[in-house]
Amino acid sequence: MTRTLPDPALTLKPADRHGTARMAVRVTESALCGEGVVTGTAEFQRWYAERVRNDVAEVRRIPLSALEGWETVPGTGEIAHRSGRFFTVEGLDVRMPDGPVPNWNQPIINQPEIGILGILAREFDGVLHFLMQAKNEPGNHNGVQLSPTVQATRSNYMRVHGGGRVPYLEYFREASRYRVLADVLQSEQGSWFNRKRNRNIVVEVDGDIEVLDGFCWLTLGQLHGLLAIDDVVNMDARTVLACLPFAGPGPAEALSPGGGPGDAVVRSCDSDVGGVHPLTEIQSWVTEARARTELRTRTMPLNEVKGWTRSEYAISHEDGLYFDIMAVDVKAGSREVGQWTQPMIEPRGIGIVAFLVTRIDGVLHVLARPDTRPGYADAIEFGPTVQCTPGNYAPGPPPAHLRFLQSVLEAEPDRVLFDTVLSEEGGRFYHAQNRYMAVETDADPRLEDSDFRWVTLHQLARLLRHSHYLNVEARSLVACLHSLIGRS
Repeated sequence: MTRTLPDPALTLKPADRHGTARMAVRVTESALCGEGVVTGTAEFQRWYAERVRNDVAEVRRIPLSALEGWETVPGTGEIAHRSGRFFTVEGLDVRMPDGPVPNWNQPIINQPEIGILGILAREFDGVLHFLMQAKNEPGNHNGVQLSPTVQATRSNYMRVHGGGRVPYLEYFREASRYRVLADVLQSEQGSWFNRKRNRNIVVEVDGDIEVLDGFCWLTLGQLHGLLAIDDVVNMDARTVLACLPFAGPGPAEALSPGGGPGDAVVRSCDSDVGGVHPLTEIQSWVTEARARTELRTRTMPLNEVKGWTRSEYAISHEDGLYFDIMAVDVKAGSREVGQWTQPMIEPRGIGIVAFLVTRIDGVLHVLARPDTRPGYADAIEFGPTVQCTPGNYAPGPPPAHLRFLQSVLEAEPDRVLFDTVLSEEGGRFYHAQNRYMAVETDADPRLEDSDFRWVTLHQLARLLRHSHYLNVEARSLVACLHSLIGRS
C-alpha cells in the first residue's frame, strides 16, 4: 500500500501557519457556500439570462484581406496591427531532436505585452465573495461567459484602440494598497502563443464598491456550481480561481465536508497531510525534465512556414489538422469599442484535457506529467495526464505521452468525477473548446514512470505561487477539482 509522507518543504513558522491556515479555511468556507449572501442562485440565473439576451455580438467570418487596421507585412507575410500593438501572427520553426516530431513549422501568435486577469474579493457576512463580469468575447461560441473583474491586455487598458476605460482597473494596478490574496505571472496556451503571460491576481477589499452593470458578487461555491455547466465560466476566470490560496495547514482539521470525493479534495488541499512525494522531489523532477529537453525555436516569415497554405479565408495545415488562422468582423455594443476586425486561431475539433486521480490514504492525488510546448518560456510546464485533440492523431495506438487517453475516454460513469466542456480564451481563439475531465483510478504506483507522478492539490498550489510551473489547461483542471469540495 502506498503511504503518504510528511512534506518537509511545507514547514512554516507559527505566525505564518496561523495566517496561511486562516486564509485556506476562509477560501474553503466560501467554496462550501453554495448560496450567495449578495446574489442568490435564483437571482443570478435571472441576471445571467438577461445578460445573455441583451449582450449580443455579431461575429462574421471575413477574408484575411478584409482586416481593417491590420496589414500583411510585405516580404514576411506576417499579420500585424498597424499601431504596432496588440499582437502579430508569425511563423515559428521548432526543433526538438528527441521528440516524436524532431522538426516542424507553424503559425503562432506573438503578444509580448502582459495583460491583467484580476478578481476583486470582499467578505459579506463572514463569507468571501468574488466580483465577476458577464463578458461577451468574439470567440465564445455561446456569447456571454463569466470572466474576471478585469480581463484586459495592456493595449486595451492603455486604450490604444481609442475605446473607453476598463472598470476596476485601478484596484489591480495599485494592488499594494489592498490585501493581495494571489499575484503571479502565468503562461497561456503554449501551442498557440509564443511566450505569452498574464498577471493572475486576486485583491481583497474592505470598503463598499459600486457594482456596475454587467458585474455581480458570487461565492466560490456558486462559481464551482457553474463550472459544472458547459461554457459558463471562461478560461481567464478559471486560471485566476486556480491561483487562490486554497492550500495551507488547517482545512482538513477545521472542516468536515462529509466524506467522499469532497473530503479527499479538502485533505489534498491541507499541507499538513503531506503526499506520496515531497515537494522538493516534485520540483527536482520537473527541473531535471527541463534540463534534458532540447527545444529550440526561432521566429520565421509566416509565408515560409512549411506544410501550411494561405487561402482567401484562412491559413491552414495542408492535412486539415491542428488549427486555422482566420479573420472576423465584430460588432458588440457592450465593449470599450463597438466594432473591429481581427485575426483569430480556430482549432480543428474539441480537445480532451483530463487528470487521472486517485485517493491515497484518503488524500486526492492527480497524475501530472511534464508537458512540452514550443511557446513555453521554460520549454516544460506541468500538464494534465491527458491533453490532446484526438482528431489530430492517426487511427491506431496513441503515442506514448497519450497512453492514458483510452482509460479516460472509456472510464465507467461512476469513475468520472468531473466532465464538462469549457471554452478557451475567446479574445484570440474562435470556438475553442476542451472537454475537461477528472477520472478516478486505483492507487497503482506502477502508473508512475519518468513521465508521470502522483501530486497533491496543495503541492500544485505551492507551485502555482510561481510562474511557469502549471500550464493553463492544468490550472483550469485544478479549479474544476476544487469545485468537488462538499460533494459526498
